[in-house]
Amino acid sequence: MLFGKKKQDVSCVCRPEDGKAACCIKVLGMGCRSCQEQYENAQKAVKAMGLAAEVEYVTDLEKIMPYGTMRMPAIVVNERVVSAGTVLSVAELEKLLRDNM
Repeated sequence: MLFGKKKQDVSCVCRPEDGKAACCIKVLGMGCRSCQEQYENAQKAVKAMGLAAEVEYVTDLEKIMPYGTMRMPAIVVNERVVSAGTVLSVAELEKLLRDNM
């Protein structure tokens, strides 16, 4: 239970494509400058790595709450929060993605 609510099922389907792992990457944020910067850095990291993945920018609090973090921006890879509360550089995000795929 999270904040008195039952945790929603947030599923992610990842499949190999051209030998590279396609994964679900989300940036959770409230639309502030830092969160927008994190979203842009995540897009650049995915492109630099040649991943067949889209980066989703989630600003809806109802969709953020099931992840259990209120520190923004947060990075979610394959439905697991891997970073919260700090803006990561493109290089840091590339390393984080490699470590979590």
